[in-house]
Amino acid sequence: MMITDNTWRAFFTNPSLCAPFAAWMIAQIIKVALNYRKEKRIDFRYLSSLGGMPSAHSATVSALATSVGINAGVSSPIFASTFVVAVIVMFDASTVRRAAGLQAGLLNDIVEELFKEHHFSERKMVELLGHTRTEVFAGLLLGVAIAFLVNSIH
Repeated sequence: MMITDNTWRAFFTNPSLCAPFAAWMIAQIIKVALNYRKEKRIDFRYLSSLGGMPSAHSATVSALATSVGINAGVSSPIFASTFVVAVIVMFDASTVRRAAGLQAGLLNDIVEELFKEHHFSERKMVELLGHTRTEVFAGLLLGVAIAFLVNSIH
């Protein structure tokens, strides 16, 4: 297969690529805005954070599944595949990754207490890893909305 200008144009105008990317980007920007509202300062680290409101992972995979459903049909095997992957990602974000974040917080507390009497590394583990079910649901709604918006434009 030869890559032509039309191939690149098709790649970058594919709504099933544009919608998930837009959903992820908007979710991350919302995290920066919500943190600014809370802390009264802009923290660009939220652009690449793994946790927080809304879940960018949920927004991304739900936008992908929705866009594929719109374009290929909800009875297509590719929609079934993207839907199943979306469910797995959202379940993982609200259970496994959330538990890992809570455990990291507990370990950070333990190390902080031990550091008072012993010399341990002051490096802390990342605690903002997973999402609450509300954050996952907000990401889901955002992703579906963005997918419909992007597909209505294309």
